[in-house]
Amino acid sequence: MKSMLSTIDYVVECRDYRAPVTSINPMFEEALGKMRRLVVYTKRDLGSIPKSVEQKTIERKLQTFDPNSTVFFTSSSARQDVSQIIKHLRTDAEAPDKLVGCRVLVVGMPNVGKSTLINNLRNSGTGKAKAMKTGQQPGITRKIATQVKIIERENGSHVYVLDTPGVFMPYVPDAENMLKLALCGCVKDNVISPVTLADYLLYHINLQDPAIYKRWSEPTNDVVPLIESFARQTGLLGKGGVPNVEGAALLFIQKWRQGELGRFLIDDLEEEERRRADPAQAARMSMTQALRVERTTRKNKPDAPSNL
Repeated sequence: MKSMLSTIDYVVECRDYRAPVTSINPMFEEALGKMRRLVVYTKRDLGSIPKSVEQKTIERKLQTFDPNSTVFFTSSSARQDVSQIIKHLRTDAEAPDKLVGCRVLVVGMPNVGKSTLINNLRNSGTGKAKAMKTGQQPGITRKIATQVKIIERENGSHVYVLDTPGVFMPYVPDAENMLKLALCGCVKDNVISPVTLADYLLYHINLQDPAIYKRWSEPTNDVVPLIESFARQTGLLGKGGVPNVEGAALLFIQKWRQGELGRFLIDDLEEEERRRADPAQAARMSMTQALRVERTTRKNKPDAPSNL
């Protein structure tokens, strides 16, 4: 990507709406410098209820996190969400000194929806079918793809986008951030035990509403009985009728990814606001201290289940 920047006029950075802070890759800040850029939070429909007051509040906060970039929000399936992006690029993505048009680089973490965004931009801008292969697991795009036209201009200065492989950080120092990225599908499902990941998901569901899984279990902090009940009711059984716990845990996670087990953010935006307001204090707080504060806060909240 760095070697291509001299030929790139614009950058579109994709982030996952469900983990809008954790899915930011700090490597892009260093690599892309001060290039013109817009930020797209994908999968908005999987993060909150459309048109809710809470969603509007979330989006206002996210816009303040990138004051120098234009911010857009798209869903995982609706193509009409990209019409405003097309309108913006048609006006802003100019390359007046080039006859070959404007080249836009699309970047982001693995599996945040870059290829889906490009396909929707292409369909909205030119009316043509999808050009990029997509999938539920990261790693579908393995190299920088050939450019795809998304906007046609009468003067011939068309707008083209280039899809890139998802770029993951070489090291994730925060264990909880790694769980968040894995839960959103930014890493392959065999990297972290599905049961461990389902346990972390249960923690977040309990913070929202334990009734989400009431068809399989009473409110609980113990993920194993929940997953065993889930396995029995979904038919995921091994020899002798023994629940396939690993397979059931993975299906449980996939149901959340599809929006069937609640639609909510797994990042704390208020905590991020405090961190940005006082980065020195945030840096001094160790992971152990942060967890201790979090546990204390939850204990002081009435009827707030905890499974950490």
